Amino acid sequence: MDRIWLQSYQAGVPAEIDLNEFQSLGEMFEKSVAKYRDQTAYINMGVELTYGEVDKLSRDFAAYLQSVLKLPQGSRIAIMMPNVLQYPICMFAALRAGYTVVNVNPLYTPRELEHQLKDSGAEAIVILENFAHTLEQVIDKTPVKHIVMARLGDMLGFPKGSIVNFVVKYVKKMVPAWRLQRAVAFGSALGKGAGAEFKPVKVAQEDLAFLQYTGGTTGLSKGAMLTHRNILANVAQAHAWVKPAVRDGGEFIVTALPLYHIFALTANCFTFFKIGASNLLITNPRDIPGFVAEMAKYPFTVLTGVNTLFNALLNNDAFAALDFSKFRLTLGGGMAVQRAVAEKWKLVTGKTLIEAYGLTETSPAATMNPLNIPDYNGAIGLPISSTEVAIRNDAGLDVPLGERGELCVRGPQVMKGYYNRPEETAHVMTADGFLLTGDVAVMDEKGFVRIVDRKKDMILVSGFNVYPNEVEDVVAMHPGVLEVAAVGVPNEKSGEAVKIFVVKKDLSLTAEALIAHCREHLTGYKVPSQVEFRTDLPKTNVGKILRRELRDEAAK
Repeated sequence: MDRIWLQSYQAGVPAEIDLNEFQSLGEMFEKSVAKYRDQTAYINMGVELTYGEVDKLSRDFAAYLQSVLKLPQGSRIAIMMPNVLQYPICMFAALRAGYTVVNVNPLYTPRELEHQLKDSGAEAIVILENFAHTLEQVIDKTPVKHIVMARLGDMLGFPKGSIVNFVVKYVKKMVPAWRLQRAVAFGSALGKGAGAEFKPVKVAQEDLAFLQYTGGTTGLSKGAMLTHRNILANVAQAHAWVKPAVRDGGEFIVTALPLYHIFALTANCFTFFKIGASNLLITNPRDIPGFVAEMAKYPFTVLTGVNTLFNALLNNDAFAALDFSKFRLTLGGGMAVQRAVAEKWKLVTGKTLIEAYGLTETSPAATMNPLNIPDYNGAIGLPISSTEVAIRNDAGLDVPLGERGELCVRGPQVMKGYYNRPEETAHVMTADGFLLTGDVAVMDEKGFVRIVDRKKDMILVSGFNVYPNEVEDVVAMHPGVLEVAAVGVPNEKSGEAVKIFVVKKDLSLTAEALIAHCREHLTGYKVPSQVEFRTDLPKTNVGKILRRELRDEAAK
């Protein structure tokens, strides 16, 4: 496919990025630390760490892993923590010492945790005490030899840290991980590392930086092998894209999405660390009032998130009262941004919600809207620098411009493959190096890509294709709707019918009113035949609504 999207690039954004700026993420880290040593790098629960302090603490922890535990280069280090200060310390430590980081969702069940630790071959895990009871149930079935236990108050100083740890343990009745006899306290590990030697190691671009596990909503999760080159490329791509709108050493980014998720990891943690930004870590973004109260304390300039997060903020009265005078950029990804949410976002904040698209397998960014678009456009944007896309049919052939097909991506950010799963890798990688995303898309004459939907989420009504995103977008326009998910359910007459699951904003909302609203905006076969009201919808750890779970329920 001709790279027609280049004509639509914002001025100053290059067609290609420099893939040799850094040889490793550790090198990028050290150059940022040298440049921004005295500036604030991370803030969490009122405590600030400078770039220099992150350098010292991560060096100490790297020395602990390397010289005390004597883990050989290339070892897998699992990190099971929400957004707390210990996360970037441990993550950068592991990368600097040449280890591979295995990010673990702290809300995993024992079954999910056991699978990931065994599949990755993790030899060590750093875990927040709040989640140690899960590890305790499976530790003997895994290859983990070393456990470092962090506590929520570890980095908060005295007396605040002691109070927080007391509340977590006694008031919230934490399940003690007393059987984890091998566990070493995080503070103790730092102390031992401070007295040990850190030996810089040579890390190549093709070395594994992360085993980043996919969501696993369709079965056992798979570890995407992301090399230093993959992540560095995506950081360079993201930086090139946002450079016209951001200032080196002058940004303040709010991180509500978990750093263990690839979106926040690359966008918030690496890209904005590269340019010397301050990063506000939100440990519990589900507590919207607390989240908004934290934002009110700081002159934030950038926020990343998903549609459900933006929607929740917009439905909090205190959010609209925040000072948006320094606010410069909102990036949305992870799931489709709904037009109703995007339009209200601009009304409240004064800034256009910029939608991007990516996958774990693409480190993650693949397409992004130009930052200078005046309004939400319903597209996932243009292929970013050094990235090619193709829209292909089931035979693997490019479809004509404007026609639907599977979105395929090729670029330096595309993963090396799935760890220990060559057959599954072969299923998603083409002979000419494209990744099959599983998303149905169209491209217009200016190069903008629009996702129609996931291939497997498509609903077939009497031979006509119905795409859930379109139905959800229309339903979300109704002022009485807070959240919605559309799925296909079996129907004797039409094969499948459209069913919507709705969380009300207006408690007086009726199914009849919603169906009437849909009839105004949708062709007859697309109109939902069933409406089910719920108090909430099942979501992934980053807030993406799980249609498959709802569809499976409905089928039963």
